[in-house]
Amino acid sequence: MPAELAAELELATDAARRAGAIQLERYERLERIVHKGPGDVVTEVDHLCEEMILAAIRGRFPDDAIVAEESGAHRARGGKGAHAAEGAERAWIVDPLDGTVNYANGIPFFCVSIGLAVAGRPAVGVVYDPVRDEMFRAVAGRGATLGGEPIRHPDKELLSDCLISLALPWRGWRRQEGALRRATRVSRVLGSSALALAYVANGRFDVFVQARSLSSWDVAAAGLMAEEAGAVVSDTKGGPWFDLARPGRTLSLVAASPRHHPAVLDLLR
Repeated sequence: MPAELAAELELATDAARRAGAIQLERYERLERIVHKGPGDVVTEVDHLCEEMILAAIRGRFPDDAIVAEESGAHRARGGKGAHAAEGAERAWIVDPLDGTVNYANGIPFFCVSIGLAVAGRPAVGVVYDPVRDEMFRAVAGRGATLGGEPIRHPDKELLSDCLISLALPWRGWRRQEGALRRATRVSRVLGSSALALAYVANGRFDVFVQARSLSSWDVAAAGLMAEEAGAVVSDTKGGPWFDLARPGRTLSLVAASPRHHPAVLDLLR
């Protein structure tokens, strides 16, 4: 591991584990749930976890920008630009509790996601599932691990044998959704995009497709993991999958093996 990223990975790992402990402590004992919008909620646990993670980052790396789901973007010291992280050499991207609807309803599929982008590209990623005590980690150019052991995305020979995490908008995507369902073995929706995308890294999902509803905090850490594990990651048109300047809930992402990624893109056209 590059020595200059070891401290960042250590911080993200520790903060994710501490946030997971908060989540388990209050799991199925929530005191407050607020509706942010149609189909979206936030709990006091989201805020507690985010406050703790951001305090840890500021305490160790005070000059870094931060983009967090609940509190938005925080400008780096001396930063400029319309977007708080615009032009920042380093920006942390934090989702303190991905899968809040699951969490609020007692469904045990949720996670903590912490990423660090350097020069506009994901460089460090941590996704922690506290229910299963599973820690996914990745560093750009150094591979991905689960529980400290290296993981690789498996290359199944046939797309028809693949399990796909599939989430497409209702309008304008019916034909593509039907084509993907017919081409793969079966589809699933976990309710946590970051966790589903992390599962691509070790092959629990063979393919991940989600359009127009993702934010940078959903994909920064897990997309890096999938990529470092050997999957090809792109947007739904085959272009770059990460853009910190894009507004929330406007990103799309496709992840699959090099063998199947072109076919999945074809089915999305």
